[in-house]
Amino acid sequence: MGHMLQCISPIDGEIYAEREALSTTAARESAQRAREAQASWAARPLQERIDRVMAGIAAVGAMNDEVVPELAYMMGRPIRYGGEFGGFEERGSHMAAIAREALADIAVGEDATVKRYIKRIPHGVVLVVAPWNYPYMTAINSVAPALIAGNTVLLKHATQTLLVGERMARAFHSAGVPEDVFQNVFLDHDTTSALIAERAFDFVNFTGSVPAGRTLERAAAGTFTGMALELGGKDPGYVMEDADLDAGVAALIDAAMFNSGQCCCGIERIYVHESLYDRFVEKAVTIVEGYRLGNPLDAATDIGPMAHVRFAREVRAQIDEAVAAGAKAHIATKPGDDGEAYLTPQILTEVTHDMRVMRDESFGPVVGIMKVSGDDEAVRLMNDSAFGLTASLWTADLARAQRVGDRIQTGTVFMNRADYLDPGLCWTGCKDTGRGGSLSVIGYHNLTRPKSYYLKKVTK
Repeated sequence: MGHMLQCISPIDGEIYAEREALSTTAARESAQRAREAQASWAARPLQERIDRVMAGIAAVGAMNDEVVPELAYMMGRPIRYGGEFGGFEERGSHMAAIAREALADIAVGEDATVKRYIKRIPHGVVLVVAPWNYPYMTAINSVAPALIAGNTVLLKHATQTLLVGERMARAFHSAGVPEDVFQNVFLDHDTTSALIAERAFDFVNFTGSVPAGRTLERAAAGTFTGMALELGGKDPGYVMEDADLDAGVAALIDAAMFNSGQCCCGIERIYVHESLYDRFVEKAVTIVEGYRLGNPLDAATDIGPMAHVRFAREVRAQIDEAVAAGAKAHIATKPGDDGEAYLTPQILTEVTHDMRVMRDESFGPVVGIMKVSGDDEAVRLMNDSAFGLTASLWTADLARAQRVGDRIQTGTVFMNRADYLDPGLCWTGCKDTGRGGSLSVIGYHNLTRPKSYYLKKVTK
């Protein structure tokens, strides 16, 4: 028997699911089947590919009653939030709706002597390595446009959400997507790296940690395999003096704490204008004090366990280090806190950028709040980070938000919103957050390559 991949449920620390990882030989065979199937899939009419992908999305939706508790067992999200199908469908539907325009030939010009245009050509075989925190929504960001564009896809899902890829593959196959065109594969890290190094894939789309991203880049070195990487984040919120205070507190604290803080674009640090600071902190503390920490299968639970004990240990360490260095923790330990995966959500003040909790990715239910004097100080602090995924600005002045946004090193600027992904916009980042981009027209461009045609006509 080969290496077993095990999902340890954060609910009780027990093995919830396990699957045997493919051997390197079997993984190569899967990639080869995908390569052999790609040309015939790409030759199908675009509308047929769109229809089958949309039918696959609908088939996932039909499983939602089973998916919701399954997610709670695998990664701890409370069942009261109902799963991910809304965002899953929104993203897939948008990419289907824009496909014809996004993939259309670019006409350069035609006259009596020559016709010139640029086509969008699928890369071939795409490996999608998806994360556990939003396992359906993050996967569909790449799977839907990759298939629609004419690629074949191998989906390697995170071990923590071991069953998601199986469900997606089953749904898409039931909708008429051929089994070799969309494959769920169980791979360990070494096999994944070996296949990338062997050029088994033409493009890799990865969402995960910075160290894992570096590992994949090293595996691809010298192969010229295209890669899109969404890695870490330390997303800031900035509340200006003219902000709607109640709306800002509610949205930013939800963005910091929802899903136990395990959101790619969750808010991890907040900068508040000095005129609003005290009231902001007071309101934020009241919200978090009202959360019920507990078993995610209980409909009354607001915040469940972190997905794994090791993730919670890192967050606890950041909090403890900050408090030892002078930070103030505002939330008393909740009854459901077990010192392991179940972690009290925490608000910290009197923090500085010398503390890891304001520098390193936390990816958990903790947020530091700092007082600022105005835009210049806020911009300096927001940019004082190794990461750049999103930034959330709170103001009544759109022009000011645009000016401040232009100065922030980030992939997306939100005004009066946070922790959201608009499929019409490119999902991208800068610095250690990674490179490339998914969704939007640009997402299609990244999943295809340009091919130019210069056709000289025969004239007499």
